[in-house]
Amino acid sequence: MALRNAASFLGKSLAGAAELGFSAAKTAGGEALTNAFVTDGVRHASNQAVKQRIRAIKNIGKITKAMKMVAASKMKNAQVAVEQSRGIVNPFVRLFGDFPAIEGKQNITVAVSSDRGLCGGLNSNIAKYTRALLKMDPTTSETTKLVSIGDKGRSQLMRTNGEMFTHTFSETYKVRVTFAQASLIAEDLLKSNPEAVKILFNKFRSAISFKPTLATILTPETLEKQLTEPSGNRLDAYEIEASHERSDVLRDLAEFQLAATLYNAMLENNCSEHASRMSAMENSTKSAGEMLGKLTLEYNRKRQATITTELIEIIAGASALMDA
Repeated sequence: MALRNAASFLGKSLAGAAELGFSAAKTAGGEALTNAFVTDGVRHASNQAVKQRIRAIKNIGKITKAMKMVAASKMKNAQVAVEQSRGIVNPFVRLFGDFPAIEGKQNITVAVSSDRGLCGGLNSNIAKYTRALLKMDPTTSETTKLVSIGDKGRSQLMRTNGEMFTHTFSETYKVRVTFAQASLIAEDLLKSNPEAVKILFNKFRSAISFKPTLATILTPETLEKQLTEPSGNRLDAYEIEASHERSDVLRDLAEFQLAATLYNAMLENNCSEHASRMSAMENSTKSAGEMLGKLTLEYNRKRQATITTELIEIIAGASALMDA
């Protein structure tokens, strides 16, 4: 009640000071009130900036939370497609083996990445492993050509290995990945008659684990040279009706293996992208919540300090006017 009476008395005194031409504003109490009004505007501006930032971080948190839920939903559907595609690729590995260190006169390295970002270090890992694979061959620029699937991998590798690019495929994940799409890419790769095609992609293992993997596909002529390898061609274990059709069968199987491996690699990388984005958005949402808590605490402290300062200035001004 005393504070209310002081504020009422202060308001009447200020009104009287205004009618008298602000003569009372020249006193010590008037100067203190004038300075208080100036600093009061600054304090409100500071609080308003913090409040706007809180509102912006709340909106960011809502967006990242929604993106996490969308990525989790897409990952479940992509995981089913990945498990089904592995049943096509695994028999080829058992039949023909895997030779990641093979060197040929003409090789093609395919880097499978995503078209969109906000998925952690998924694409950076593929670019890093691709550069390391290319450095392992001293005659890389002469024997190896580079192909990228996905816009993010192309943009990173183009800065360091732009002269090696022959094909780039973007917007491959804009619609659902199909075997026909992978077959068209395989046809373009086979036009240059490579001896080996090395495909780098992120293999999906779990929602928090995806391992960069290298798959190697050889041409029929190169496969014939691997017959003496202990883990090599096991095609002779199967009976072929016409012996003269062996080369045709081997060529068809090699082409089908390339298309199937590309299809599986694109699905694996797509599923890994959704899992990585889900994890990244979860971390972003958590960080936004922590930042929101700190800003809210800062805003409340500033607001409390502003109210306390205003009360002190009102009481001090009222006391100065009463003394005058």
